[in-house]
Amino acid sequence: MLFLTAGISQYIGAALAVGLYTVIPATSVAWARGAVGALVLLVLVRPWRLRWTRRQLAQTGLFGVVLLGMNILFYVAIDHLPLGAAVAIEFAGPVAVAAIGGRTARHRIAVALAAAGVLAISLVGLDWSVQGATAELALGLAAALGAGVLWAGYMVIGGRIVQRRSGVASLAMGLTMASLLYAPLLAADAVTELTWPIGLVVVLVGLLSTALPYTLDQITLKRLGTATFALLNALLPVSAAVIGVIALRQIPTWGEVAGTLAVSAAVWISAPRKRPGLQRAAGE
Repeated sequence: MLFLTAGISQYIGAALAVGLYTVIPATSVAWARGAVGALVLLVLVRPWRLRWTRRQLAQTGLFGVVLLGMNILFYVAIDHLPLGAAVAIEFAGPVAVAAIGGRTARHRIAVALAAAGVLAISLVGLDWSVQGATAELALGLAAALGAGVLWAGYMVIGGRIVQRRSGVASLAMGLTMASLLYAPLLAADAVTELTWPIGLVVVLVGLLSTALPYTLDQITLKRLGTATFALLNALLPVSAAVIGVIALRQIPTWGEVAGTLAVSAAVWISAPRKRPGLQRAAGE
């Protein structure tokens, strides 16, 4: 339930972000999203109360840079691709993590199905025949694939961070450090266009797409582990496609529908089996 809540919240925020692209560049919207999320988490978590070693700060800073970089590339992708298609292509990163982390034939079958679903949605589902669409789609694909690579890094680094009690605090610190690092390049376009209505939407995007879902991700990663978390991310193209239909009127093609069904099958096959001690571990 926490995972589904995070996914729905994240893509409602993404749908709101698309509406800002007419006045603010996609990269600056992504930076503003991260900055708002960082401010909210700083107030709620107050990470300065903890003791930080240089190694922890360095790892946390890298985590934040990877996370915000992933968001920037993803926002570029949804500027050129349908929301569901962009999420499906980005899913190549979690598939790679799942392939490394999975140890059974069941995991390998699930990974193969998920990969086939991603290919169906991204290659067959997209309409390359429209005049002038090739460059737009190619840029969107490159950005989505880049986001997928960073997504894989986010899960690996995040899986290590949540082993410490300061997992959410690391999220707050990492986003803050990354927002400051990216600010000289991206902040100006976001700040100069701010009005009260636009500012309100930016705050909502930050809350829905960063503060809430990534805090829930930390909890989910700690309870499930990196490999299972990666496979469960197959649900995200489904939620993103639904949000795209409802909020953006992006009707999926048959290729996208077929790919989504394949991904859903992968999630079903990869569902974790109940083991002795699992309930106790979850309770802890």
